[in-house]
Amino acid sequence: MPVDEDSDPTPMSADTRMRVGLGQFMEPTEERLRFIKQLGVNDVLLNLYQYSADYEHMPDGERMPLSRAGEWSVDDLTTLRERVESAGLRLNAIENVPVSFYGDVMMGGPERDDQLRRLKDRIRNMGAADIPHFGYHWAPTGVWRTGNDTVRGGASVSSFDAETVDERLTHGREYTESEMWENYEHFLREVIPVAEEAGVKLCLHPSDPPMERLGGIPQIARNFENFKRAMDLVPSDNHGLDLCLGCWSEMGEDLAEVIRYFGERDELFYVHFRDVEGTVPKFKETFVDEGNYDAYEVLKLLDEVGFDGMMIPDHTPHLEGDTDWEHRGRSFTVGYLRGMLKAMRSERAERELRA
Repeated sequence: MPVDEDSDPTPMSADTRMRVGLGQFMEPTEERLRFIKQLGVNDVLLNLYQYSADYEHMPDGERMPLSRAGEWSVDDLTTLRERVESAGLRLNAIENVPVSFYGDVMMGGPERDDQLRRLKDRIRNMGAADIPHFGYHWAPTGVWRTGNDTVRGGASVSSFDAETVDERLTHGREYTESEMWENYEHFLREVIPVAEEAGVKLCLHPSDPPMERLGGIPQIARNFENFKRAMDLVPSDNHGLDLCLGCWSEMGEDLAEVIRYFGERDELFYVHFRDVEGTVPKFKETFVDEGNYDAYEVLKLLDEVGFDGMMIPDHTPHLEGDTDWEHRGRSFTVGYLRGMLKAMRSERAERELRA
């Protein structure tokens, strides 16, 4: 009986192929982990940006052993990893920690040094708990959307239109580009040596939307040139990209050039796979098989440059009867990505046979 190379018979071992994961949730309940495994997925990314309304009322056995304000001990992180592993899955990354963890680091505020100390402790503890990736952003104003729209069949998606943005300052005054870069470089010089020692990879997510500024704050992670600069400030094998294809699509950059540039430098650590229709200053999210780019061509290019990490469905359309986490939307994207992977690998095998 032939072996399906998209199935991993030993999911707890290191997988060195490009593969599909699932993430952007906080509660690794037994039910959700079973659902993820049923989709043929082996990698999990946990998102700590916000808690659901009923989080405090969850049974202790299902609640994540981390909190907004508390320390992330090695024991708590290990408990979290082992909970994921108990379902035959890998905890590949933690991302989108609350802005309160490092807001003053980004803005040069009075709590900067204390926040840096705590952040470095958390990264050390992640390494000790064998959690390999830490995803972060440099957008103190967070993700901005101005409304909702519909796509195929009336599925609901988020949208952005700069003409309707509230222009009020989010942090009391206008900040300069040089201030944001100075704060960012200080962060990298402090944190990258800790990540290297801990064996944790730091993964930078683009600003969403990638506008020049929002709320009076320059969005430095907004284009190709700025990402090159970000990676060159403190060069390290432990610093690279959370390649959010949706954000890069919003930018209107040449995705092929972006993937080749960072892929050839081994700076693509994991991928958020989504797309949009339109670019800044106006766009809306859409299904992965629609939008600005050809998903299959992007997948083949990632393979060509040697990307061997996890791809997760990012924001997905809200389908009929869907949940808050978009179980149905994410299932569609997982199936689409797994189907493309299988087709791509079959094409490659045929070429090798003919060679």
